[in-house]
Amino acid sequence: MSDDKKFHSGFISVIGRPNVGKSTLINALVGEKIAAVSDKPNTTRNKILGIRTTTSAQMIFLDTPGIHRARGRLGKAMVQTAVAASQEADVILMMVEVDNPFGRGDRFIIERLPKPAILVINKIDKIKKKDILAIIELSREFEGKFSEIIPISAKNSDGTIELVNVIEGHLPEGPKYFPEDMYTDQPERFLAAELIREKIFTLTQKEIPYSTAVVIEEFQDVPEKKLVAISAVVYVERKNHKGIIIGKNGEMLKEIGSLARADIERILGTKVFLELWVKVSDKWTERDNLISEFGYGT
Repeated sequence: MSDDKKFHSGFISVIGRPNVGKSTLINALVGEKIAAVSDKPNTTRNKILGIRTTTSAQMIFLDTPGIHRARGRLGKAMVQTAVAASQEADVILMMVEVDNPFGRGDRFIIERLPKPAILVINKIDKIKKKDILAIIELSREFEGKFSEIIPISAKNSDGTIELVNVIEGHLPEGPKYFPEDMYTDQPERFLAAELIREKIFTLTQKEIPYSTAVVIEEFQDVPEKKLVAISAVVYVERKNHKGIIIGKNGEMLKEIGSLARADIERILGTKVFLELWVKVSDKWTERDNLISEFGYGT
């Protein structure tokens, strides 16, 4: 068999500081929403595996929490997850955005790259094309840190096909690790929790309590009703956070549930009965046992 017909596969770690568009890119490349997306930093807390399979390659993406100088136990657990993902990957995508491509946070990550990465310049839809060349020129400061430079708009899927081709060119020969119709290894319970948490981030806007966790307590097929029944608990650290999420007369919680249910039904391909509860768990982001119990960290 000639080289151009050999199958390639491997793991791709997508890293960068918070809010550069990592989850948006993963969702675009995989073709399904598997990671929570919002315009707030630190939306992603877990290492999420997304899969894209073509006739010649299988790309296994590791979406990671934004790397930053972490404060608190939850923040440190998130950063440990991201660093571990970059260590185990065959290919690293280092994402920056056009507004501030090589700020202090980006340099903090670049200095710690375990090997040369593909530099992905995101959000090019926000600037003129001629300005992209200036950013590429700035990247020359980091000689030896980047093997390729690809400008994209993850939001508009601009440049993503070129990025896929470049990634494939860096993958080693390997087997098809997953069935070709599989797009994530995450269980449906996890995806449901992610979609609920995404709606919390989106709808509560600046009031969002970042110390919010979603735990699926029940996920059950109900054949006689042709639906899946899901019961989830939203954990917060303070009583006033609980009030924000519930909203006046429970309207905010109803809207969170309605929007999340629509996305979950699309993913599962069936009707969903979604029940949400909000509970206060004092200082859970500083308690290792609860951080682990709620599914965060390595």
